[in-house]
Amino acid sequence: MSWVRIPPGGPLEIAKLCEYERLELPVELPEWFRLALGYSGVAILELTPDIAMESAGLPGGFHRDPADQIIVATARVHQVSLVTSDRKLVRYPHVWTVA
Repeated sequence: MSWVRIPPGGPLEIAKLCEYERLELPVELPEWFRLALGYSGVAILELTPDIAMESAGLPGGFHRDPADQIIVATARVHQVSLVTSDRKLVRYPHVWTVA
């Protein structure tokens, strides 16, 4: 069983944050992914039709960033808390977050 579940948009979000210099990692991105995904209990979830449909119909006027929509929809479909420091996601009242 995976204890840390990464939404399908998570790796893209991390890569883009590094590209835009909004996230600085202690090692190069490929090495960081290799290390992060090498831990026991860490898994990237698949993008399923249920997640896609949920992302297209998020309640409460969620913003239009498709990666954020997939991340939030994944948490909602799997009924898990989303660990994030993104203020837009933390303020969104229709998903549980841990900031």
